[in-house]
Amino acid sequence: MNSSPHIVVVGSANVDLTTFTDGFPRPGETIFGRKFHLGFGGKGANQAVAARLCGARVSVVARVGDDLFGPATIENFRSRGIDTAHVSITPGVATGVAPIFVDSSGQNRILVVKGANDCLSPADIDAAEELLRQADCVVLQLEVPIETVYYTLRLARRHGIRTLLNPAPAQILDFAEIANADYLIPNETEAETLCGLPVGSLEEARASAFCLVESGVPNVIVTLGSNGALRVGPDRFEHIAAYPVEPVDTTGAGDAFIGSFACFLAGGTDESEAIARANVYAALSTLSVGTQASFVTRERFDAAWAERAQGS
Repeated sequence: MNSSPHIVVVGSANVDLTTFTDGFPRPGETIFGRKFHLGFGGKGANQAVAARLCGARVSVVARVGDDLFGPATIENFRSRGIDTAHVSITPGVATGVAPIFVDSSGQNRILVVKGANDCLSPADIDAAEELLRQADCVVLQLEVPIETVYYTLRLARRHGIRTLLNPAPAQILDFAEIANADYLIPNETEAETLCGLPVGSLEEARASAFCLVESGVPNVIVTLGSNGALRVGPDRFEHIAAYPVEPVDTTGAGDAFIGSFACFLAGGTDESEAIARANVYAALSTLSVGTQASFVTRERFDAAWAERAQGS
């Protein structure tokens, strides 16, 4: 097993503006929130941090703005030991931001303003090609231009580089393009958007996953929150249970799953066990507030994994 795989994340970097509230205002209404938190986020950045905390060597291909948040975002990566050689500052453009609203049950609503993320182009991928070819796994999401995502998947397929695509935020995609991904990992909403099938139960999630596989995607993992995850391929179906916790804030749990799964899988862990491990890591992230700030260390994960094994 390669305990320190090299993960390259091609994706977004945002600043998260999180407000905690007992309810949401109606149109024209002003209400008081309970608490506010500012932190670093963006699906790409979150997944990079999760992979790094799990023990991977991580590089990021991304763009930030030339505002106050841009240099701070780069420094956040560096402080965590993440390679930023291909994180570019974009003149005249703001860094991406994500206002997040969390209700008293821990559920969240998120509005993403893409900013400099929308400037990441195929030219940036060409500039990072040597880095990508050294990767054990390339991780992508949809908070950067879709043509850049497709371009990266095609480049990786040509060079035999393993890729993992998280189709978030949910949107309609070209199946011929996403079939270049080795793994497609949607949640229920994203799977429903891709297939046009309802995903309100385990059986519906299974049907949606098989729809994606039949469309040409070789491996599909549907994350189901407290219901665990489904692993589906042309000749297999497996439901992997969640790690039970009482969540405080679910923001970023999906990114915790993606980043940790990439690390475990690229490190040589069997697929099913990598998913089970990622379920535990994602669950632990819901026990405190924020996105990256809620992600636990490898030592904390190892302790929870050992407790899980003892209890099974």
